[in-house]
Amino acid sequence: MNEFVQSLRLWFAPQRIRDEGDTPDYRFSLANERTFLAWIRTALALIGGGFAVDQFLPELAWGIRAGLALALLAAGVLCALRAVNHWVRCERAMRRGEDLPVSRFPTLLGLAVGVVAVAMVVVVLFGWEGR
Repeated sequence: MNEFVQSLRLWFAPQRIRDEGDTPDYRFSLANERTFLAWIRTALALIGGGFAVDQFLPELAWGIRAGLALALLAAGVLCALRAVNHWVRCERAMRRGEDLPVSRFPTLLGLAVGVVAVAMVVVVLFGWEGR
């Protein structure tokens, strides 16, 4: 728990990361930043998809539409938060000379997007109207 709180503090004061360990090769820090930006792009795409489902599928039954939209929006929010956490954890690990942290999040995100995609395939195959 203490590790989580310390990591959370670094979200808002990243200059404190410099107090830990040695400065890594700048190319690794820049690669970490590009990974962060890729996660943010993914989060924005998921959020956009959630709004698109809600706004552009009015014929879809409200419960189905809201469920799909909320699943995409929640995945986007989690993805954005995870991006910051992953950036901090990787930067700290590189400075400390530790192995990079592993995560189940990519698997969970992939499964969530896959479930929403399968639900959308079912909706497309069997129609928009809720009965």
